[in-house]
Amino acid sequence: MSKYILSIDQSTQGTKALLFDDRGALLCRADLPHRQIINEKGWVEHDPEEILRNTVQVAKDVVAKAGIDKSDIAALGISNQRETSVAWDRATGKPVYNAIVWQCSRGVAICEGLEQQGYADVVRRATGINLSPYFPAAKLAWIMQNVPGVSERARAGEICVGTVDSWLVYNLSLDHRHCTDYSNASRTQLFNLTTLQWDPDMLEIFGIDPRCMAVVTDSDGDFGETDFCGWLDRPIPIRGVLGDSHGALFGQGCLEPGMTKATYGTGSSIMMNIGEKPVLSDTGVVTSLAWKIGGKVNYVLEGNINYTGAVITWLKDDLKLIGGPGETEALARQANPGDHCYLVPAFSGLGAPYWDSRAEAAIVGMTRATGKNEVVRAALDCIAYQITDIVRAMGESAGMPIGELRVDGGPTRNAYLMQFQSDMLNIPVRIPDSEELSGIGAAYAAGLAMGIYSEDVFNVLKRTSYAPDMDSATRDAKYQGWQEAVRRVRT
Repeated sequence: MSKYILSIDQSTQGTKALLFDDRGALLCRADLPHRQIINEKGWVEHDPEEILRNTVQVAKDVVAKAGIDKSDIAALGISNQRETSVAWDRATGKPVYNAIVWQCSRGVAICEGLEQQGYADVVRRATGINLSPYFPAAKLAWIMQNVPGVSERARAGEICVGTVDSWLVYNLSLDHRHCTDYSNASRTQLFNLTTLQWDPDMLEIFGIDPRCMAVVTDSDGDFGETDFCGWLDRPIPIRGVLGDSHGALFGQGCLEPGMTKATYGTGSSIMMNIGEKPVLSDTGVVTSLAWKIGGKVNYVLEGNINYTGAVITWLKDDLKLIGGPGETEALARQANPGDHCYLVPAFSGLGAPYWDSRAEAAIVGMTRATGKNEVVRAALDCIAYQITDIVRAMGESAGMPIGELRVDGGPTRNAYLMQFQSDMLNIPVRIPDSEELSGIGAAYAAGLAMGIYSEDVFNVLKRTSYAPDMDSATRDAKYQGWQEAVRRVRT
């Protein structure tokens, strides 16, 4: 009898169910969007109960779409939007407030207050990440401070908090397990990278009672069993849980130190596996856990970029230069080779590795000959330049060579961009034949844990490769021009 792995990829915009066969091949996908709740202050929320309902529904939909018997599903894996934060009643499972989305900066005053008290370096050294409202610690602190009664109930042990994986596992598991995995825990700004436990100092600094916190479980560990709220005739184990970027790293097969992946989406996450010991970076990238799988912890360096695919959206929606992303490759190839303009997309400041929130976007080096084609090419080039910045910073911090970059996401279909990326990094760029890397990673973790897959599963994905084809003098001149353009927009 066939054995299938069901994977849920719960992301910012929606929830996907992915079904994999016993070889690790993706058979079918079903997805549903959920509401983006944005108020007049620009605060961003999701309805956790809507996410739960959609999770159950997409599981039903993918099974119906694939035409399989649901009793043949062997296990569940979950990947999730990472820093989005939820608090709920331990007894009823009901949220006490909407989920606060990773994009939401309402915790900025909390972080500024802690920075003024001298906690910024303390937080970074304990958790590996910079003090920021981006992470769950400040979001959960905001809930404790602003939602009536929650802080008191938390001290009474009545409140659970966590990231979206915790929320789903609690509600899907038959025994309502309050647990999270190491990858998600490491992104909360409440987890100590050295002790591998919730940090008591961080919990005290942010005002979160330790009893609120989830049990931290191996990423391929036992997260209980689920019948999907009564839909399945028999429960199945939940055996693979990973934050989405960590799932993509695992799905890409980046299992050894030095192996690096970049996800090209609206923004980008670049991750480098650095092995079993943490490295605190002074080059603008952060340290997190990759996972704990097979009883072994791996760490990563990570850099996040706000504007990669979003630059293409800006060309289309705001400048009206293109009708869609598919036009950019041909326009870039038609651009004047002698034009040297650069687009620095600091629309909301510069993220890693610069961390300059006051920088402003600019097109630098325009001449009278600069036109539509040249601006479009500069928009594609800035994606590759930004990723090159981070990959170089990672190599410097880790002190280890990066032999290739494994990539995923919609923009990887652009052959011009992929070739330019390879040229700028001077290493091969490799693209898998699937875009569902986060869900693939969670499925592979679950399938390996169940003994359904072997390490050969990482060979299921077929890859297209781009090799560097630019002379060093040209590469150096182009990259130096980019660095000068960035210097011009920084404050």
